Amino acid sequence: MGISSRRAGTGAATTALLLCFGTAGTAAAEEALDDSVVSADQTTEINDRQGWEDDTDQPVAERDARRCDGPSTWYSIPTKKAYHIPSKWNGTKFKDGPGGTMMVSVTKSGTVALEVAGSIEWSSSAIIAKAKATVSTKITGSVTVTTGHNYTHNVKRNKYGHLQYGSWGYKVTWKKYRSSGSSCDGVLIGSGTATLPTSETGWKYWETST
Repeated sequence: MGISSRRAGTGAATTALLLCFGTAGTAAAEEALDDSVVSADQTTEINDRQGWEDDTDQPVAERDARRCDGPSTWYSIPTKKAYHIPSKWNGTKFKDGPGGTMMVSVTKSGTVALEVAGSIEWSSSAIIAKAKATVSTKITGSVTVTTGHNYTHNVKRNKYGHLQYGSWGYKVTWKKYRSSGSSCDGVLIGSGTATLPTSETGWKYWETST
């Protein structure tokens, strides 16, 4: 028996793109890096990626933070965690059951954007560029989501199914270094976290008992 999908609104508007504008002391090279928006026709839809998300942070293989040439400040990405970033607006999250079949579709367009936090001022563009080089080339500043993206999923008997649309992105930690001036070594001056979308979007499915 088919069961129609019911919306479970998140109550949040389109995710805000959090950008830190350049200030005195921030290398101009940091601000010039790419933080472009990926349009819907550039995305790849991947639905129900079971087992893809990481439970814990995973180390990112990279050399020690040393710099002999280049800008006076730079970034590293020590850890990453695969994470489905939900599109936080009504029309992209559904719940149905118990049992039956869920047939869903994105009913409202919007944007899934990066979020950055840290102990000091940061450059979003520089963090994106570093994550592209060390984590995934598919990382971007934001992804547009259009209406449509139809999907069907069976729900187990006596269970409730949940479907959430979003970007198959990453949660990362970042560190910012400044040249010591006397050698190739860098001095740690700040750190933080970032949630970064990719050009891959789709529906995440899970079940609950209520």
